[in-house]
Order: sequence, then structure tokens, then C-alpha cells
Amino acid sequence: MYQIGQYIIYGSTGVCRVEGVVEKPPLGLYYVLSPLYESGTIYTPAEHPKVFMRPVISRDEAEALIDQIPQIVARPDWTKNLQELREHYRTAACSHNCSDLIRLTMSIHAKKKEQEERGRRFGQVDERFMKQAESSLFGEFAVALGIPKEEVHAYISRRVENLRAMQV
Repeated sequence: MYQIGQYIIYGSTGVCRVEGVVEKPPLGLYYVLSPLYESGTIYTPAEHPKVFMRPVISRDEAEALIDQIPQIVARPDWTKNLQELREHYRTAACSHNCSDLIRLTMSIHAKKKEQEERGRRFGQVDERFMKQAESSLFGEFAVALGIPKEEVHAYISRRVENLRAMQV
């Protein structure tokens, strides 16, 4: 059971704060959630939820994931079949796994760079999933690291650069 004040990942909404737990007879206990980066209030069953939920990662976990970035080999995902590409991206995004989201964003960035080098247009599907994955990842890292979401990209870049400098 999540605690009041705890930050959790709630489906595609992303980071939410648990504001309370209420009884809704005959349905049972419900969490009252406040999305951190969207407006509104969410009521979701505390037992047997229909939407994916998990606690936000810790600062140590976030830093460990960032420290693994230099070892990740970004491979652009190429397919002419948009449905296959969408499904591949959706599977990675819906895993709600930070490692998968890092790989996904790095792969899409690599694809974008290749497209730009060839003078070609970057696809809308790629763009949409890249933004979605970055938003999810940066939102969770912001809470874990205790920094604003807007500063996460710069934080990651600095940390990765420092790691690479230490390896030289």
C-alpha cells in the first residue's frame, strides 16, 4: 500500500503524488492521486488496480541508470512498416522501465541524427514517442533527483560528460 505523500508512477500519466486513500463502498479503497505535470485528480483502486503503478525510483537508482548511459549502444530502429514501429515504441514506452526508456530515447535520437545527416525528414511517429519517453523519464528523474524537470536533460549531460572524462 502506498503512503500519503509518496510519489508513484501511474500509467501514461507519469509521476503522481498520493494525496489520500478513501473508502468508496461497495468498491473498496481508492487512492487519490495528483499528477505532478498535469492538472486534475485521479481516483484509482488501491487493490487490484487496472492501471500500472509503482513507486518512483530513488536518487541512487536514478544516478546508477545515468551512469550506465555511456555503455548503452544506441541502435536506430528502422522499419518501413509504421504499425510495427509504433508497436515497438509502444511496448518500450509502456514497460514503465527507466532502462527501456533510456534505450528508446537514445535509439530515436540516433535515428534523428542519421535522418538529419541524410537530409531527410524525421518521422512523426519517431518524434511523438521520443517526446513521450523523454517526458516520462525526465519527470521521474526530476522527482528522484530533487530537481526541476526542465533541468534533467542538462543534469544527465553533465554527469555523462564527467563520466566520459574520467574514463580517458
